[in-house]
This record gives sequence, structure tokens and C-alpha cells, in this order.
Amino acid sequence: MGGGKERGGAARTTAASIIAAAMNKPTKRAARAPSAPAAAQAPATSPAPERGFSYSRPFFEDLVDRALAHAKKLGATDAGAEASEGCGLSVSVRKGELENVERNRDKSLGVTVYIGHRRGNASTSDFSDKAIEQTVQAAYDIARFTAEDPMAGLPDADDIAPPDTHRDLDLFHPWAIDSEQAARLAMECEAAALKTSRRITNSEGAGVSAQQSHFFSAHTRGFRGGYASSRHSFSVSPIASLPGRNAEMQRDAWYSSERDAAELASPEAVGRYAAQRALSRLGSRKIATTQCPVLFESTLAAGLLGGFVQAVSGGSLYRKSSFLLDSLGKMVFPKHINILEDPFVLRGKGSSPFDEEGVRVAPRKVVQGGRVQGYFLSSYSARKLGMKTTGNAGGSHNLTLTSRLTQSSDNLDAMLQKLGTGLFVVELMGQGVNYVTGDYSRGASGFWVENGKIAFPVHEITIAGNLKDMLKGIEAVGADAYSYGAKTVGSILVNRMKVAGS
Repeated sequence: MGGGKERGGAARTTAASIIAAAMNKPTKRAARAPSAPAAAQAPATSPAPERGFSYSRPFFEDLVDRALAHAKKLGATDAGAEASEGCGLSVSVRKGELENVERNRDKSLGVTVYIGHRRGNASTSDFSDKAIEQTVQAAYDIARFTAEDPMAGLPDADDIAPPDTHRDLDLFHPWAIDSEQAARLAMECEAAALKTSRRITNSEGAGVSAQQSHFFSAHTRGFRGGYASSRHSFSVSPIASLPGRNAEMQRDAWYSSERDAAELASPEAVGRYAAQRALSRLGSRKIATTQCPVLFESTLAAGLLGGFVQAVSGGSLYRKSSFLLDSLGKMVFPKHINILEDPFVLRGKGSSPFDEEGVRVAPRKVVQGGRVQGYFLSSYSARKLGMKTTGNAGGSHNLTLTSRLTQSSDNLDAMLQKLGTGLFVVELMGQGVNYVTGDYSRGASGFWVENGKIAFPVHEITIAGNLKDMLKGIEAVGADAYSYGAKTVGSILVNRMKVAGS
């Protein structure tokens, strides 16, 4: 009996702790060893490669120019080429032991050839003269025998981003770290998780990744450009357990990812927070099937924004496979919701001075007052729809969803008060989203909330609804904004969803 009391008490205590932790997610930190200082971009005229790379920007420019010249020699109407290189280090540990050390290095030359409105693509990892000619020839031959597509072609010259508009967005920060240092950081992260509580009894491991890449691209409509970028991270997945007959175990995870390793949260903070999340879920129960408001944690709320982006992207629209067809100028969100796209955020995960086709980009209001102001279109999808490209070949740039109703005091505690009685979701499972119909059904776990306070953790439930209704049903957005990849949003309160339990 005592054990049962301890179990319930532990669940309530740790469940409450996630609120404090979630309001204080590990933040960016000051530089610490073994982070390298931010490296300045080498001038484009420098023959020497950037740190960590095997090839220089001028080498790539020459490579691309030779490919384009050969395409024109063969008789191509238009052509484009891109040379790229990527390298990095990934290290994983588990229970204090080194598990994997991986080094990756890859390179590629991709060529696109147009013969009228027929298109062919080919690529190679061989940078020799012979291989370049063979690759261009292959792309040309493919184009010759490909069916004509009236919409195929390079972007219009008027849409190209001129060289003087290519901003330096501070995206490249190589991390001078070796495998031993990376393993040590991963072990520190995991050790911090295991030390958090005696109930953190196991771990699925921790990892450190340091990645960097660069490219140069050009095509016959006048575009020339490229840049280097980096992305570094570490993560951990601790397991919490309760003794007893049921031997309950709960897993959770956390990570930190930045362009500059000096801005990563400390491994200790990431480890402790991941452990707190796992502990908070001990004592999880099932709940009866019901309908109630649902609060999505900020990390999951980015997924709702992603669903909207998918639905208003060119490919879905011209194929008529979207639940938001013909939504331009229409109310899709409540009046208090705005969505901004800004490609020029310094060090942003979705930042770029131009899109993948070399088209100019600019900050814009995608949604204003709940009304859709723009789609996400490449040159091809824009032509298919009889519209102009929005500079989104390759996807969306940094998106921020905000609400005019949000106050600076709307932290997670305040959002739980607005939820009242309902479900606070912190994990989603499965891929049960139909972007054609908008139907939404995902496995979930989180916390049952009563009168604005967490009552107990819940698991083995399913939440269901329709994305069109869910977007229109957003009642509030928290001030606890979190950047998940290229999307920034606070916790989101949806007015009503079906919750399937026991």
C-alpha cells in the first residue's frame, strides 16, 4: 500500500516538475571548449578551401562553368549545375560506453539540361573532366527522350536574385571537435540524465553530431551563387522506471541544435531536462474516451504549422491533393493568427539569400489576420497554377506563427489555465495525417489537466480531428515560443478534439 502511495506521489511531483522545466528549456550557452570560434567566410577569390573542406569555392565555380559550357556545346537550350560537398562527425554512446563513431564526407555535381521544354538530370561524384562530360551527356540524352512539359524550364530572368542581393546570413561555423571530445560531451550529457534521479535507470544513449557543407550553383538564366553552412547538435534519450509488479518504464528525449556550437545548450542541462521529462511521465494512466480541448506543447505545435505549409505548397495545390485548395485570400485561421516568413534571420535554420533555383527571396506575411496571403511556390508549381514563384523551391524559410491575443505572461502555466480541463500533449506517435482530406489521427501521451492544473500523466491514447477544423479552432498561442527547425511557435490551444482512450 505504501508503494502505491509512493507511486502516485512520485507521478504528481514529477508531473509538476515538467511545467517548471518546460518553461525553462535548456537555452543557448556561452562558448565552451571544445567549441571553435566562429570562422569568417573566406573571400570567393581565395584558392584555399574553407576549414574542413577539400574543395574551394573557385574550384566549384570552375566545375560548374565547365559543365554548363559542355551542355551548351551539345545543343542544350538551357542548363543548370550545382557542385556541393559535405562532411561531418557523429558519435554515439550508451551507458557510459562508446558505441559508434562515424565520419562522413560526400561530394556531388548535379546537372540539369533543357532541350526546349524537355528536361534531363544526372549527377556524379567524380570531378574529372571525363566524368563531367559524361554526366552532362547523360542529362542531355535523358532530356532528348523525355516527354515535353510546357511548364518545365529555368526560372524567369526577372525572378533571379542578383549577386549584390546575396546576403551573408552567418550560417557557417565549423566545429573543431574530434571523436574523443565528441564522445566526452555525449557521455556528460547522458551522465547528467542518469544522475538526475535514482529512477532514471537506463538510457537509449546520447549522441553528438558536427556537420558542415557548401555548394555553388549557376544556370544559363544568369544566376550564380552559393554559400557554406553548418549544423551541430547533441541529444539524449533516458529511461525512467518504477519498481514493482508492473515495472513501468517511460522514455523521453531532448536535444540542442544550432549553426554555431558555441550556442548549444550545455550537455548537462540537456541531460537533466530529458530526465525530468521522462520522470514526469511515470505513473501514466489511460483515460476514458472523450471530447475536450487539447494543448499542444510548443515542440509539437510546429507540426500543426507544418501541416498548413504542406497544404498550401505548390505540389499539393496543382495536383489538387490538398485540404486547403483555393484558400488564397480566405480565412483558414482565426482572426488573431499571423504567420511571417523571413529568409534573412541570422543563423536561422531556414535562412537563405535565395531559393534552390536562385530565385530572390524576401520576408512576407503568409497569413495576416487569419487570412492566407500567399502560397509556397517554386517556378514550376507557379507556372502550373498560373501564378508567380514565391521563392520557395526547396521549401519554406523561417516561419513564425503568432497570435495578437498572446501576452508576455502567457507562459505554460498560463496556457494550462486557459486549457482548464483537457489534455496537454507532449508526445505524438505515428503518421496519421491525410493532407488530401485533412483528417488527423495520432497516438499521443501527455497529461490530463483539471481546472488549469496537471492531474496525472496519460498514455496509450489517440487524438483525432480534421486539420481544417483544428487550425480554425486555435484559441490561444503561448509566449513560450520554441524554434523547431525552421518553424517558431509557442504552445497551441485547440478548442476541441476527440480523445480515444480505454
